[in-house]
Amino acid sequence: MLVERDVPVLPDILANAGGVIVSYLEWVQNTQEYAWTLEEVNADLERRLTNSFEELVDTYSEYETPDLRTAAYTIALDRNATAHAHRGLFP
Repeated sequence: MLVERDVPVLPDILANAGGVIVSYLEWVQNTQEYAWTLEEVNADLERRLTNSFEELVDTYSEYETPDLRTAAYTIALDRNATAHAHRGLFP
């Protein structure tokens, strides 16, 4: 219904990514025994989310997917196929 009414819906994988990214950054800090400032963490989080959103919108436009969720799946499948090709796994 939302797509039919041209209401953009951000895919949950991106909308909920902030906490996961910050948890990763916290893990990196702990493994390196180094602390970043709140400003550094927020800047890194903003950069990652902005880049992901821009990639999502670019994919949406390039492949003319019906919605942003399909564009997110397209990115995921492309990344999976690329990893598969690099690793040389059998089909």
